Amino acid sequence: MTDFIHRFEPATSAGSPPLLLLHGTGGDENDLLGLGKMISPGSALLSPRGRVLEHGMPRFFRRLAEGVFDEDDVRRRALELGDFVSDARKQYGIAAPVAVGFSNGANIAAALLLLRPDVLAGAALLRAMVPLSDPPKAELGGKPVLLLSGQADPIVPASNSARLAALLSQAAASVTHKVLPVGHQLSQADVTLARGWIGNVAAEAA
Repeated sequence: MTDFIHRFEPATSAGSPPLLLLHGTGGDENDLLGLGKMISPGSALLSPRGRVLEHGMPRFFRRLAEGVFDEDDVRRRALELGDFVSDARKQYGIAAPVAVGFSNGANIAAALLLLRPDVLAGAALLRAMVPLSDPPKAELGGKPVLLLSGQADPIVPASNSARLAALLSQAAASVTHKVLPVGHQLSQADVTLARGWIGNVAAEAA
């Protein structure tokens, strides 16, 4: 298997989609397990640790400055992550997962949607930015995507998250974009909205 330190927790409910949990800068494979259980009780949880270190803090790809990504690295790391998910699906016997990413994890999930659309069944992108300035022409075929942005987010400008929503819509994803009255950190509203959205995704899949 592609070499990611990770945690896997098997499903306890047959009707819940597997989740790929992708942490933010400085997080690890344990960070979003609680969130995954809150928004989709019973789902299998696959949670890798980012392989890039920035001042000792794990991330999923390199950046040159706040909000400025090393796009060659974004592409390479997204493809590596896609290989990891494909290997993990075989090893653990799970369906294509729904990504749940926060901040840096949301950005790599967005890149994965654009570069390897076959890998994910959908994605909940919490505080995501446009990952690539010149993205490939992707065909997402109605895959569900939830984009939750913070109105007072000092890291992600509103224009950037709106651009990401438009980009994914143009690639034929079924995008739900909500702007919450919060900053960059997650809130109870994120949990509530993500739980409702995942429930709808599971119901439609059934």
